[in-house]
Amino acid sequence: MTTFDILFFHFFQYYKTKKNKKANSIATFYVTFLQSSLLLLLGVFFAKFFRQMRMDTMSADKAWTLFVLVVIFLYFKNWMQYGGRRQKVLNAKMLKNKKLSYNIWMLWLLPLVILALTYVLFQAT
Repeated sequence: MTTFDILFFHFFQYYKTKKNKKANSIATFYVTFLQSSLLLLLGVFFAKFFRQMRMDTMSADKAWTLFVLVVIFLYFKNWMQYGGRRQKVLNAKMLKNKKLSYNIWMLWLLPLVILALTYVLFQAT
């Protein structure tokens, strides 16, 4: 079980009690948002690195288009992965363990911190 699986399950369990019908959608959105923010951080890092090395790999427009396509792919991958049978297997595995004790606000803050770090790295020369 990956870190993203654990985070998905935690969000699903938290929002299952509050918003029963939308819990799966919220958890899928969170995992996709976290993965896409990490991808953006890596992309900005490598763009700055390649610029320092004086390598011309691809234009900014092509890079943003590729990023949007990968985010759409990530969303559909997560939607397929965490819907139905996969979610039932996760529920069965996680019910054996004790309840997770992550703070939900800190978990929502994690992608925002990653985006802030990305912005700082993007502004660096």
